[in-house]
Amino acid sequence: MDDINTLRRILSQNRVIAVVGLSADWFRPSYFAAKYLQEHGYRIIPVNPRYAEILGEKCYPSLRDIPVKVDIVDCFRKTADIPPICEDAIAIGAKVLWQQLGVRNEEAARRAEAAGLDAVMDRCVKIEHGRLFGGLNWVGVNTKVLSAKRPRWLAY
Repeated sequence: MDDINTLRRILSQNRVIAVVGLSADWFRPSYFAAKYLQEHGYRIIPVNPRYAEILGEKCYPSLRDIPVKVDIVDCFRKTADIPPICEDAIAIGAKVLWQQLGVRNEEAARRAEAAGLDAVMDRCVKIEHGRLFGGLNWVGVNTKVLSAKRPRWLAY
């Protein structure tokens, strides 16, 4: 489910994000999104067996190796790679399986929802945060969020 209210709830109630496929290359979308989220008060946990550390955080080879509670599993992987990541997300007790832009594995989303997780597909955490919490509309982007109220900012 990825309606505005669900996305707003997910991003306001969950603060620890494991980014599967996070790259240490500054020009990669995963790095850019993770850095933005870090700067907005989220704890980022990199998951990539190729690196020891990214963005000042210890990098883990898999979700199951993370020693702390994870709220959101943000997947920067190909659609075909999502099912085993989904199983790991369920196993570690994550609350959300988030598939990034261009990633849409319906079967994994159904499996995650059946296990009690929220499932988001084909959306970027960074873009949704900016859209829902007031970052994008300042530059003239139509966020499709209509309200007479000033956006409620996250308490950082």
